[in-house]
Amino acid sequence: MPEGDTVYRAARRLDAALAGSTLISSDVRVPEFATVQLAGQLVHGVLSRGKHLLMRVGDTTIHSHLKMEGAWLIYSPGERWRRPAHEARIILNTEKAQAVGFALGVLELLPTSEEDSVVGYLGPDLLGPDWDAREALSRLEAQGDRPIGIALLDQRIMAGLGNVYRSEICFLRGILPTRPTSETPDLPAWIDLSRRTLAANRDRQERTFTGNTRPGQQKWVYGRAGKPCRRCGTTIKMEWLGDPIVSGRGSTDRQVYWCPNCQH
Repeated sequence: MPEGDTVYRAARRLDAALAGSTLISSDVRVPEFATVQLAGQLVHGVLSRGKHLLMRVGDTTIHSHLKMEGAWLIYSPGERWRRPAHEARIILNTEKAQAVGFALGVLELLPTSEEDSVVGYLGPDLLGPDWDAREALSRLEAQGDRPIGIALLDQRIMAGLGNVYRSEICFLRGILPTRPTSETPDLPAWIDLSRRTLAANRDRQERTFTGNTRPGQQKWVYGRAGKPCRRCGTTIKMEWLGDPIVSGRGSTDRQVYWCPNCQH
C-alpha cells in the first residue's frame, strides 16, 4: 500500500533517472492536460511531500498521488512495460530513460510557482528535510477528542502516514485507535515513533514493524483480523474508523486493526 515511504523511494528513483536530463517527448493521458507538450524541457528534480510526488520540469510541476493502485516505473528506451498500457497516465522520455506513471490517483500539471495550491495544506513532512516536530505536536494537541487513530491519518497534522502505519503505531504505543487524542498519553512519543518508523522503512522494498522481514511476519496487527496477536495470542480485531463527514464527501472510514489485550 503506497504511503510516505513508498512515495519517498519513488521520488528518489525518478530523480536519479531523470534529473538533469532534457525530455525528448511526453504524453499526458489525462484529458485536461493531454495537449501539454514538455519536450525540450529540463527536468530539474523530483521530490516527495508526504504522500504527494512533485516533478519539476522547466517551469511546470507534475503533481501526482499514487492513491491505492498507482506507481511510477522506470524503463530503458524500448523496454517492455510491466503493467498494462491502458493504465498509463503519463509517459516521459529522455535519451536514456522512460518514466511511466500507471493508474495514478491524481495527476495534474501546474506552474511550479503555484505548488502550494496542491500541497501547501500539508503538515510537517515526516521524511522531509524541513521536518518540524514542534509544529506537528502543536497540530496534534489541537485535535481534542478526535480519536488518535483518525488524527494519525490527517495529512494536515503530519504528512506521510497511511492506514498501515496508523494501526501499527497504535499497537506499538499500546493504545486503542479510538482513544481520544486529548486522553492519549505522551503525544511527543507518538510523533517520534511515527518519524522513526517511517524513516526506518524508507529504504526498504518490504516495510517491517516487527523487525522481522520474512513474508507474513512484518506486521503486528494490520491485515491480521482473526489471527492471534504475536505478543499475547489474543484474536486481532478490525473495524472501520474515520471522520463521519469531510467537506460533504461522506465518510472517510478505513479499516483499522488492534489487539484487545495489548491496547487500551
